[in-house]
Amino acid sequence: MADKAFSGEVCGSTFAEKSSLLTHTGDKPHSCEICGSSFVWKSYLVRHMITHTGDKPYSCEVCGSAFALKANLSCHILTHTGEKPHSCEICGSSFALKLTLSRHMLTHIEDKPHSCEVCGSSFAQKSTLSRHMLTHMGEKPHSCEICGSSFARKSTLSCHMLTHTGQKPHSCEICGSSFALKSTLTRHILTHTGDKPHSCEVCGSSFARKSHLLKHMTAHTGDKPHSCEVCGSRFARKSTLSCHMLTHTGEKPHSCEVCDSSFALKATLSCHMLTHTGDKPHSCEVCGSSFARKSHLLMHMTTHTGDKPHSCEVCGSSFARKSNLSRHMTTHTGDKPHSNVVCNSFFEGESNL
Repeated sequence: MADKAFSGEVCGSTFAEKSSLLTHTGDKPHSCEICGSSFVWKSYLVRHMITHTGDKPYSCEVCGSAFALKANLSCHILTHTGEKPHSCEICGSSFALKLTLSRHMLTHIEDKPHSCEVCGSSFAQKSTLSRHMLTHMGEKPHSCEICGSSFARKSTLSCHMLTHTGQKPHSCEICGSSFALKSTLTRHILTHTGDKPHSCEVCGSSFARKSHLLKHMTAHTGDKPHSCEVCGSRFARKSTLSCHMLTHTGEKPHSCEVCDSSFALKATLSCHMLTHTGDKPHSCEVCGSSFARKSHLLMHMTTHTGDKPHSCEVCGSSFARKSNLSRHMTTHTGDKPHSNVVCNSFFEGESNL
């Protein structure tokens, strides 16, 4: 064995090869002649070159999917075997990949040392901060060759491509529904189990998704960080602002193939389609009434429970629905009801799914 003759002045570690010291110097001597990207290791450059050649020599014997790297094939095989050999010692969650477990462990650590200089958001991983910075720069370097849509992240582009291929490889074993993304299937499973693991520390409300809990928290903080550049209206959620912007542009990009009606939101189109199919899959266990949307069933349930969780901070009046409270507030402010009340009521229903 060769002597470890090369010593790192930063950490004192010794290495058999001088190239190992590059992790401290930041040198990237191996450059791609096609796009100019540079790498510390020659092996990384070799792997990178596959992105230009498009070669995918490693094929899955089960489904035929092809991959550029053998490591990616090994990772893919786990989707067929269902193996999750890497377990979290804190909460017991299991993962197929050791890398995924490492990322998961950050959810147990409060430390988020990487901060955004623009908005102050903090992240556990430097790579996550780098991806976050794209939201400020507006850069979308990854383009779809089919429709031209651009995305900040390559992973988002990969997800988008499924809208063109129509692939839905992830199926629910309970009801047979299929989904393009495994993460969507995971969220869907909660509709069968009823699990709502994310609880609000203020009022105790529980949610199936962490994103819904974060949206709910704005009801307690009153924060409305998203402003409309046209009229100055402020919103707690970026998605609600996006919905509101359509009131200025008048865009209705989502059309019904049955009756040619157009809608600003894809979700509204989905609800509209139920008027053609007549489906009312959500039933009330008390009186048997059926509803097309789960949010309508939840609102209906208040007629049985008498709950009026939405209170006016001015006069103390209570309402079963948030949209009714919003309309009531105009009696104090004198404002005309905004069309974005429809959007708010949609997201209100969504947050309870």
